[in-house]
Amino acid sequence: MIARLIRIRRAMARLWRDCRATVMVEMAFAIPFLVLVGFAGLEIANLTLTKTRISQIGLSAADNASRIAFGSALSQPSIREIDINEVFTGVEEQAKGLNFATNGRIILSSLEQNADDGQWIHWQRCYGTLNVASEYGRQGTGETGTDFAGMGPAGKEVTAATGTAVMFVEIVYDYEPLLYGKALGKQRIRSTAAFNIREGRDLSQVYNPSPSVTVSSCP
Repeated sequence: MIARLIRIRRAMARLWRDCRATVMVEMAFAIPFLVLVGFAGLEIANLTLTKTRISQIGLSAADNASRIAFGSALSQPSIREIDINEVFTGVEEQAKGLNFATNGRIILSSLEQNADDGQWIHWQRCYGTLNVASEYGRQGTGETGTDFAGMGPAGKEVTAATGTAVMFVEIVYDYEPLLYGKALGKQRIRSTAAFNIREGRDLSQVYNPSPSVTVSSCP
């Protein structure tokens, strides 16, 4: 009987000194937290990358639109509906994997001077089915007078000089979280870009010599 008690006391002493179970319990509590933190870091990295991509897409679209110059040495370069559609084709190529056509919209505006030397959105074209409108004015805004200050945030408006035009791009995209959709909800990303046209251009209208070409009008 005494020997059995001694064995039990020794076993209890060994169990008391054994810390392996403590480590397992600590890991059981820590691992879920570490997994959540890791996935949160992945979500933040993906959101940051998407914001960068959207900004770059807007810059490229404005730059490409500023370079459009269809014509010959015998006539002033003009802009056609097919040229604008090709700019939007470039947008879709850059935005592969983002489902931009459904979750985004890009608004391309030609900012010019009107007959009263004021700012005027002469024409505007859109791509993407996201239901958003320009924050700075629709096509025809500022057609007469000088009340329209230009496009962009108040006090920092972009303006067009006489005889030229600014290709102003607004791009909006609804980011869908990878893992934390219910907690974060959709994150709306907005960006703007503007480039002055690179050479003289016929600013009277956007030409459409082919009736088969779809006009990317803004609803």
